[in-house]
Amino acid sequence: MENCLGWAARDPSGVLSPYSFNRRVVGSDDVSLKITHCGICYADIIHTRNKFGNSKYPVVPGHEIVGIVKEVGSNVGVFKVGDSVGVGTYVNSCRECENCEEGLEIHCSKGPVFTFGGVDVDGTITKGGYSSFIVVHQRYCYRIADGYPLGLAAPLLCAGITVYSPMIRHKMNQPGKSLGVIGLGGLGHMAVKFGKAFRLNVTVFSTSMSKKEEALTLLGADKFVLSSDEQDMKAMAKSLDFIINTASGDHPFDPYMSLLKTAGILVLVGFPSPEIKLSTISLLTGMRTVCGSITGGTKDTQEMLDFCAANKIYPEVEMVAIQNVNEALERVIKRDVKYRFVIEIEKSLK
Repeated sequence: MENCLGWAARDPSGVLSPYSFNRRVVGSDDVSLKITHCGICYADIIHTRNKFGNSKYPVVPGHEIVGIVKEVGSNVGVFKVGDSVGVGTYVNSCRECENCEEGLEIHCSKGPVFTFGGVDVDGTITKGGYSSFIVVHQRYCYRIADGYPLGLAAPLLCAGITVYSPMIRHKMNQPGKSLGVIGLGGLGHMAVKFGKAFRLNVTVFSTSMSKKEEALTLLGADKFVLSSDEQDMKAMAKSLDFIINTASGDHPFDPYMSLLKTAGILVLVGFPSPEIKLSTISLLTGMRTVCGSITGGTKDTQEMLDFCAANKIYPEVEMVAIQNVNEALERVIKRDVKYRFVIEIEKSLK
């Protein structure tokens, strides 16, 4: 066993503080990586504050992990010491079911083992990337291309793949098609970047006019619409091939469904209220589809990382020290971040 330093929440207050624990030994198929950076995701808040009622304390959050390989098991042939690698939202699955065989491990029929709060192969509770190193089966590690900044790669392991995977699955990568992006946070800004890389005509929908300049100038969206402006919304009727909804909280769906063309598709990747309000007419007229998606499988994740490297797609991030993580989490709740916090683990975790 090896001593690992991390930051953990001990109770539903969600307050994080230094915590030492043991990682399992490196098995024959395992990769041990020194963590250099870890992105902050809203899921970290959900589980440190026991929002789902199933948190197992102490909780070491973090599932947007990047770092450098420091040890590999005897059966590992893909990675070597010194490689740049990433770890995402899950670290194991059954590897036998149909979904696992197709590279959709996140939909494993027996359930994936999540990067933190799950049950590891040694029976311990998994602990995430707010820590100095992690040991993961090689199947759930991903190559980070040479030259791609590790601090910028971290958000790709959740925010990036969460929007990329359904966009590819539903063919939202056809040049010349039109895409609407609801919400301009960590997920939304990546959807805009992917949309432009796919050469789509991208419209951003937001409740805040303050996002307009960023959407158009910084991210390169083609159009910005204030979702509360009924006139502008009506002007967009039946104009979009696709919509990707990254917004959380309770909001109506019918106004957006009316913006879809015939056979248009709306993909939900955010977490709104447990029940969504949708008129059947919105589905029946125009052959429209509503579907959902969470993160992605190993195949899509590696493909997405390679795509970002090849096309120079970089998340917009704000770097923070681990000592400021509680403040950063509060700012995430207040939506005071553009657009993803990344913890400089190697630099600040001592």
